[in-house]
Amino acid sequence: MNDTVDDERKRIRERKERELRERLENGGASDGRDGDGGVGSPNEPIDIEGSDHLDEVVGEHGVVLVDCYADWCGPCKMLEPTVEALAAETDAAVAKVDVDRHQRLAQQLGARGVPTLVLYVDGEPVERTVGAQDRSTLERLVEQYA
Repeated sequence: MNDTVDDERKRIRERKERELRERLENGGASDGRDGDGGVGSPNEPIDIEGSDHLDEVVGEHGVVLVDCYADWCGPCKMLEPTVEALAAETDAAVAKVDVDRHQRLAQQLGARGVPTLVLYVDGEPVERTVGAQDRSTLERLVEQYA
C-alpha cells in the first residue's frame, strides 16, 4: 500500500471520528447527520429494509456502495470485513441488501449472483461488480468517485 492511500485513509478516519465526537458532545444522535443538518457517510454499513429505504439512502449520500449479499454465501462472508472497512474508512456510504429477504429489490439491482456490488454516484448506478473483489480494487472504485 502506498503512503498516499494510507494518508488519505488516515485523514478520512480522523475526520469521521471528529464528526462523531462533535455530534455526541453536542447531544446529537450518531445517525450519520453532520452538524449543519446534512448527512455525512455512516461509519458502518446500512442494512436496507426495502426499495424505498434504498432510494432514501442513495438520495442522501453522493456516493453509495450497495452490497447485495446472502447469509449462506461464502464469498459474501469473505467480503464482509472489506465492506465494513470501506464504510469506516471512505467517504462513501455503504448499504447492504439481503437478497433472500429482498428478492424483488435484488432483481431491480441486477443481482443475478452474489455478491453483487453496485456503486451509485449522485443517485445513479455507475459501476457493478459480481463476485468477491479484493479490498484495493473496491477502494480504487469508490475513491475515483468520492
